[in-house]
Amino acid sequence: MAVEDTQPLITHLIELRKRLLNSIIAVLVIFLALVYFANDIYQIVSAPLISQMPVGSTMIATDVASPFFTPIKLTIYVSLILSAPVILYQLWAFIAPALYKHERKMVMPLLFSSSLLFYIGIAFAYFVVFPLAFGFLTKTAPVGVVVSTDISKYLDFVMTLFMAFGAAFEVPVAIVLLCWMGVTTPEALKKKRPYIFVGAFIVGMLLTPPDIFSQTLLAIPMYCLFEVGVFCSRYYVGKGRRDGAEGEDAEAEAEAQDKHSEKES
Repeated sequence: MAVEDTQPLITHLIELRKRLLNSIIAVLVIFLALVYFANDIYQIVSAPLISQMPVGSTMIATDVASPFFTPIKLTIYVSLILSAPVILYQLWAFIAPALYKHERKMVMPLLFSSSLLFYIGIAFAYFVVFPLAFGFLTKTAPVGVVVSTDISKYLDFVMTLFMAFGAAFEVPVAIVLLCWMGVTTPEALKKKRPYIFVGAFIVGMLLTPPDIFSQTLLAIPMYCLFEVGVFCSRYYVGKGRRDGAEGEDAEAEAEAQDKHSEKES
């Protein structure tokens, strides 16, 4: 590619600013639409714990401003989560000009599947993990201890689990990408199953609060998703590398033809 064909740095910075503004606007629009319902959103998120608390127990606020700021903080998190597909699309639109044609075809399915799996992970945490974990934790409190969780501490706890399960459910996408680029193969991954199984529990220990219950509920789905990724990756083994090499060969051939035609003229 000739030097005159390359875009100057200022052009890339302007494009980056445009993509960042679009992402910020998307988050802001969703936040403004949801902020009026901030207390209702917090009530929905806290429902799995409240339903498991002993009769007469309630959540508490230890800081003076917590009843106001905690629901607002949760609404910001929700806005970021809901706008994730838009943010990912803006990222893709920024880097798309630098990708080969076969790579651009691969990006959109990956964006859709990664967003869908992230939301499925959050839904799994809310509908499956929370009722089981909170039911177990509230019933193991010592005699004489009243379970009254601080609302800000609860928000930090559930957001940690949401992010952990959302990220863990991205395992199939990561495996497909690695096999597509030729970094590894399904056969190599199958041989490492015992290590992956142990590694899933180690990751669960690092990403979740220090209780074996939530760690197990994260590790088992993560390993199952690993098997799903290995199964799906059979259709993408080395495809990215082959397509990239073919694209480079075609580009080199076209460039050689252009030079040949210039000489003839």
